[in-house]
Amino acid sequence: MDSSTNSLDDVSADGSTDFPDRSSSMEVRLQAQEDEITLLKSSLADALRRIRMHDQLLPLLKQQLIAVNPSAARVLNQVCYSDGFTSGRKLSSSSANDGIYHAATAASQQSESIVSNANGLIGSRVSAEQQRRLPSLDKATQTEPTMSALLRHTQSLYLEDGLPPTELMLDGTRGKLHRVPGLEDEEEEDQVDEEVGGDQEKETSWASSVEEPIQPTTVRSLQREECLDRSCSPDEPGSAPASLGSDQNLSLRSGPLSPIQEGEKTLVRRNSEKLANPERQRKRLDKKAASSANLLTRSPSLESRAKELIASAGSPGSRRGTYSQEQSIKMFIRGRPITMYVPSNIQNYDNLKMELPSERLELDWVYGYRGRDCRANLFFLPSGEAVYFIACVIVLYHIKNRMQRHYRKHTDSVRCLAVHPDNVRVASGQTAGVDKDGKPMQACVHIWDSTTLVTLQQIGLGTFQRGVGMGSLAFSIADSGTFLCVIDDSNEHILSVWDCTKGTKHAEIKTTNEAVFDVDFNPSDSNNIITCGKSHVYFWTLSAGQFTKKQGIFGKYKKPKFIHCFVFSLTGDVLTGDSEGNILPWAKSAADTKTLGKGAKETYQIVRPIKAHEGSVFTLCTLKCGALLSGGGKDRKIIRWSADLAPERECEIPEKFGAVRTVAVVDDEGLLVGTTRNAILRGSFSDGFVAIVQGHLDEMWGLATHPSQNIFLSCSHDRQVCLWNTEEHNLDWCITLEEYGLCADFCPSGSVVSVGLSTGRWVVLDLVTKEVISEFIDGNEQLSVMRYSPDGRFLAVGSHDNFIYIYSVTESGRRYSRFGRCNGHSSFITHLDWSKDSCYIVSNSGDYEILYWDIAGGCKLLRNRFESKDREWASFTCVLGFHVIGVWLEGSDGTDINALCRSHNERVVAVADDFCKVHLFQYPCPKPKAPSYKYEGHGSHVTNVCFTHNDSHLLSIGGKDTCILQWKMTRGGVGESRETLASASSTSTSSPEPPAS
Repeated sequence: MDSSTNSLDDVSADGSTDFPDRSSSMEVRLQAQEDEITLLKSSLADALRRIRMHDQLLPLLKQQLIAVNPSAARVLNQVCYSDGFTSGRKLSSSSANDGIYHAATAASQQSESIVSNANGLIGSRVSAEQQRRLPSLDKATQTEPTMSALLRHTQSLYLEDGLPPTELMLDGTRGKLHRVPGLEDEEEEDQVDEEVGGDQEKETSWASSVEEPIQPTTVRSLQREECLDRSCSPDEPGSAPASLGSDQNLSLRSGPLSPIQEGEKTLVRRNSEKLANPERQRKRLDKKAASSANLLTRSPSLESRAKELIASAGSPGSRRGTYSQEQSIKMFIRGRPITMYVPSNIQNYDNLKMELPSERLELDWVYGYRGRDCRANLFFLPSGEAVYFIACVIVLYHIKNRMQRHYRKHTDSVRCLAVHPDNVRVASGQTAGVDKDGKPMQACVHIWDSTTLVTLQQIGLGTFQRGVGMGSLAFSIADSGTFLCVIDDSNEHILSVWDCTKGTKHAEIKTTNEAVFDVDFNPSDSNNIITCGKSHVYFWTLSAGQFTKKQGIFGKYKKPKFIHCFVFSLTGDVLTGDSEGNILPWAKSAADTKTLGKGAKETYQIVRPIKAHEGSVFTLCTLKCGALLSGGGKDRKIIRWSADLAPERECEIPEKFGAVRTVAVVDDEGLLVGTTRNAILRGSFSDGFVAIVQGHLDEMWGLATHPSQNIFLSCSHDRQVCLWNTEEHNLDWCITLEEYGLCADFCPSGSVVSVGLSTGRWVVLDLVTKEVISEFIDGNEQLSVMRYSPDGRFLAVGSHDNFIYIYSVTESGRRYSRFGRCNGHSSFITHLDWSKDSCYIVSNSGDYEILYWDIAGGCKLLRNRFESKDREWASFTCVLGFHVIGVWLEGSDGTDINALCRSHNERVVAVADDFCKVHLFQYPCPKPKAPSYKYEGHGSHVTNVCFTHNDSHLLSIGGKDTCILQWKMTRGGVGESRETLASASSTSTSSPEPPAS
């Protein structure tokens, strides 16, 4: 029993060394045993306390009665001695109570009136009939003056007049005669229940209320409620309870509660004699827990064992249930209650008004490019801008001026682009996607003006199943772009032709169940369309709204697995690039009647294959002079071919940028090259190529901003750690680690940055040399959060093994030593923050826990969370907390919000959700359904957000979209038009405001 009880004292930052890996089932069983032991101690200690109190009060009662009426006192004394009341044996609380009552009835009729009246103050009320009989009885014995005086004197006696000065009294309710401190509320509750119940028994057995067992699983809730309902902060152990009357306390505890506010739990007792009134039994159990805890506190033999158990209990004689409903707020996530305490500076929680923040966001810059899995998505406009896309944003990047503009009308990830023959209009298609409820959204194609960013036409809303395929858009050239052909992403890959002016469908047909990579009109005939993809090249003819198809014949040549791309030569021939590294010219030929029989029509066959690249040919591009450019995959080469397909020049792009995905012509010499590693290069055959746009290749989670400079760091599943400059909008440096990073944080000195990896290892990087200066391992599971203390003396490392590892930091972040470990979470760590004094930590976990830790005091878990309600935090990234209740939507499942970040000026909080949105809330926002501004742009779940050191910008990173968005913080009025707020196009200097949500 001692070992199970002492385990309570072992819960600290380092945990129990004897059982480091005990299973959850064993932990539940041990806790149940501890609860049973605690219950037995409570029952025994409560009985002992009652006996001791009655023994102490008996001499005082005797002295008071002798002073008032010596004759009545003598009678009472004789009865007490005859009953053995003052003997050395210890009586139960029931017999003690009955002894006093029977002693009173044995005196006389006159004494009966007096003692009954006195006992009425204890718990037995004097009926109206007895009060009417009292004067007549006094007259009969000719003792009316003496009895009346005695009655008045007895009614005015209070227990505090005879108690020692050190005895603690209740505030607002003084014990009368022999009433026991700490039990008067039970008697008052008895009286209330008697008035309500009517036929219920008026005399309640004390033994029943003490000896009846309760379920062990309710002990923890009793102790937790005892901590929640204390009337003073634990920092003030001597403060008195609120001076509320008994009726007020009862009404306060039993009144209705709102769904999110703190409420009492209904307890189910076993073997109860009062099953008809469980509320009464629940209140008595609450009193038992409080009174037993008080006695255990004063008991030297149990003090050390019960220290942790009763840490949240009040001082002797304190009263439960004096907290008002506004002092704690309860929210539910997936049915789990989360209790948060209202700070002291909030006086009236119900009257708080949640407003939109005065700050807003404008999309300032987009980092990244989607070349990994898309093709034909890079073009150069006459305006000097390169147009490309990533996530839901189409970027127009002016290469010389290094400015960006953004088209943001798409509601999901963009997958294809096509430029009109006038080089002004642009068509873009998106995937369909699903909304936050899992319902499919409607995809469409936007035709928009690249000069004004105004949408001119929306084509096929709801028509394209699953959205538009990659590289599946093309304008007709022969008729100056009258028609637009689109291939959707359905299983049949339906080809449709649309009138761009009217927005109506002209014709459609199912193409193939295989993947389709490219489509285009014949530049000299808009009725001829070509598609290519997996193991096929199809030549389509459109006549009177009907399609006819001819398949390219490979004949004696090997049929490649993929036909990646094609172009039209100046002579009208079709040139394809395939997965075998060949360029294949196609031409019409007479029908082979010997093979195909009589009546066979003309076919398209290969003229002569040309070996161009090692590996696949991903892109082909024709020049005005008739020359041809080809881009290879495995060899990473760009080759220039003459009009008769003779090689002229070639160059190789650096290996770190990957293979050539697409090529766009800038001028006679200059080229833009999109690569498979999400980079855009600019250069020429003579000068080589340099990167002008770079990005990550895989899902991102790690994000950190520098404490004093305009730089930030990101880490991704591609194992790359990148340092970006928010002013220059470029990549300062990038290194590749052995494992991928998931979290990072800059040391307050600003010279190093720590990166947590997927294997439990974390490294410290020098920002100047990019070298690893320290390396540690904590556990064997992934790390989820790294956080330096504000003074730079500690580093907290949150892991998926449920621990928070604390390190001492010296030499400006270059030297580390283990300080301690925080042990107490039952699930993996998700977020944590330091207090402004660098002494405390608040943390969240995967099962929605909020725990507080005393780091300076030895990494101890603070069991009384009430003490931390007014603590100031240097940062606020925990998604669960009183100040950010309003960011959670009703019905959230706990994973809907991936991250949040409070601005350094503590005015706003940015939220990254699981539905591709960034929200901006006023800070604090402690009430549900707080209004916010909602910003679109990401094409995947937003994994992290972070403000720069001076709050000038907000960074947000996407998951699978590999996109980093840089938002500019601006101040604006709230009363702007809905059209302006909902506008989706923007520039780097002036962006529209989003709708408020």
